[in-house]
Amino acid sequence: MIRIAQFSDLHYSGKHLAEADRCFSHAIERAIALKVDAAVISGDSTDHALDMHAPAALRLASNIRRLAEHCPILMLQGTYSHEPPGTLALFRLLGGRYPVHVADRIGQVALSRDGNWTASDDWRFEQLPSNMRALFSCVPTVNKATVAAAVGAATAAVAVGEQLGVLLAGFAPANQAARESGIPTIGVSHGTVYGCMTEHGVPMAGFDHEFTTGTLFGAQAQAFMLGHIHRHQEWEANGRRIAYAGSIGRFHYGEDGEKGFLLWEVDATTARLALDTTPARRTIDICFEGKPDIDALQAAIKRQEVAGAFVRVRWSIGDEDRHEVDRDAIGRMLSAAAEVKLEGRIVPVVRSRAAGMSQAATIADKVSAWARAAEAKAEPLLACLECLHTFAPEVIASDILERRSEASVQNLPNMSGSASHAASCVAADAMQSPA
Repeated sequence: MIRIAQFSDLHYSGKHLAEADRCFSHAIERAIALKVDAAVISGDSTDHALDMHAPAALRLASNIRRLAEHCPILMLQGTYSHEPPGTLALFRLLGGRYPVHVADRIGQVALSRDGNWTASDDWRFEQLPSNMRALFSCVPTVNKATVAAAVGAATAAVAVGEQLGVLLAGFAPANQAARESGIPTIGVSHGTVYGCMTEHGVPMAGFDHEFTTGTLFGAQAQAFMLGHIHRHQEWEANGRRIAYAGSIGRFHYGEDGEKGFLLWEVDATTARLALDTTPARRTIDICFEGKPDIDALQAAIKRQEVAGAFVRVRWSIGDEDRHEVDRDAIGRMLSAAAEVKLEGRIVPVVRSRAAGMSQAATIADKVSAWARAAEAKAEPLLACLECLHTFAPEVIASDILERRSEASVQNLPNMSGSASHAASCVAADAMQSPA
């Protein structure tokens, strides 16, 4: 039997440095205390390309070096956007009591009984090495762009899954031979399993994912260690297991489940695993459908321990009410939290045109169409429109001024009664207009 610590999705970067380093450092201390025989990092050690002088690069290298003093390490190439090709090459050069093997190509690698790695020359061993303690079959992130260039973008996603299924089945003879010799067999990869759950509780159901549980079990490895999905989950069949370790820490709000690393115990016929948790940060979401309710927020704070937690408050509010949210008051109520993130979604005011307005031949017809859509009376509006067409602007302006001085519009010269009424409408409308 071999005891293996599986770490995954460390995401070292300036942004995540505090969380990643606290959790990974704790995990290494636990792995050393548990006296593991080997360590596997199943992809995404970094969050993006790092400069050599970056503090995140130094802390990651320091922790890898500390772990290499205790046991041999296998590091798998992760997602290219997180780990650009060549990012892990430097770790091969880290001096330690045990070597670091970087699996950046498809292949098999044997761990010897004295703690050294032997990689296959081709994609698999034609003949298994002697003095082997465990056999690892490694499938790093597949470059889908290369597949798309070969088979076309429309069929690339399906082609990747099909070819990986053939590849994994090709590992089966070597794994079966190793198991018959009493040697533990382990698969390591980085990708998405059809039907798995993300850290936000979303099932990954589509035809563009790399693996199914059937193709992974088809490799005939006793244990299959996966990275990429940040939520720990596992599948079992006939004593063989597939599992995501999940991310080492909690890097985003709304992530479900515990964070940690997996402690595997694997022999030729069985595989067992347990999640060993890390001190990942606590995140709390407090959501409102409308404007944040201070009383409801206070009740939520009493129900949940916010001291030292990372709290996100979210709400949706109309554009006209956006200034009614007292962000400072919310911040004061959550002053004990380690971080407070306020996310207000502004719902824009949507005004639709009245149906038929664009087809109306005259302005009067357009006004009538608008009045029907707005359920307003059209007659006063049409009277005002008639006034605008009939009288000179100076006359209408004079009438408005007279009304404001409470003079009688009936005394306007050369105006009939109906014209005076129309002018009154214009005056009343002008006095109520915000312009």
